Order: sequence, then C-alpha cells, then structure tokens
Amino acid sequence: MARVDYYNDPNAPKANSIAVAVSAFIQDDEGRILMIRRTDNDLYSIPGGQLELGETLAQAAVREVREETGIECEVTGVIGLYSNPNHVIAYDDGEVRQEFSICFRARPVGGSIRTSSESKEVGWIEPLGIPKLKIHPAIMLRLEHALGDKGQCIYYT
Repeated sequence: MARVDYYNDPNAPKANSIAVAVSAFIQDDEGRILMIRRTDNDLYSIPGGQLELGETLAQAAVREVREETGIECEVTGVIGLYSNPNHVIAYDDGEVRQEFSICFRARPVGGSIRTSSESKEVGWIEPLGIPKLKIHPAIMLRLEHALGDKGQCIYYT
C-alpha cells in the first residue's frame, strides 16, 4: 500500500485514525546501524511497524525487525516516545493515520539480512553515511536521539 507522509504541513489531510507503532534502533559490534529502504515510500528507515493484537510492544519490535530484515534482535531499552499530531500518514485506501510510536534500542542476536515485501534494501550503515540517505525527518529525529542518547527516554510531541 502506498503512503504519503505529511510533516508539519498545514495542507495535510486530517487524521481519521491512530495506531500504535514501534521501531528498533540496532547497532552491530562495529557500530553500524541496521537500516531498510521502504517499498511504500522509497525512504530509508530503521525497521518498524504496527503493534498487532496479542503481542507486547517489545514483541512487536522483534517481529517487525525479523519480518523486514531477517535479523533476530533483543530489545534492550527505550529511546523515545513520539506522538506529533502534525505528522500524519495518508494511505491510498483513504486512511490518514496519526501515529503513536515507541522507538526501542535493540541488539542483534542472529539471523541474516534479507529484503521483504516492505523493504527493498536492507543493510548495516555507518553512522557517517546516514546524512547521505533520503530519510524522513521523523526517522532522523529518532536516529539523532539514539546516537546522542545519554540513558534517558525522550518524549517528543
């Protein structure tokens, strides 16, 4: 399903739904960051997606990482909580979602990189390579918080 992200755009459509979403910031032993290139908007991102009924937030993050990248991970902490009502996502089926998102810190514990229906590219990216990628501002914010983390959880509106 195609999507369009609106970020602080006064002409954005009004949200008609809200969803709980999770994402995971994962670094390998060399400090590289696990990133995907999304199929729905062609932007680079950390892996993530929507919470499903019957799972915890951490289970959702682990599942989404596995589904999108092939990497198994273990959640080790929370980077931040994000609930900006000026960031809405319009889907081609008419849904306009205000997302509530929890970004976790996780570590890789197995698996091997592969793409999926949601990720056309998957790879370990050097932090210095991040500015060269086309990344949505909301994901850049999570990356900045993760890379600058001093041990506290950040609440961002």
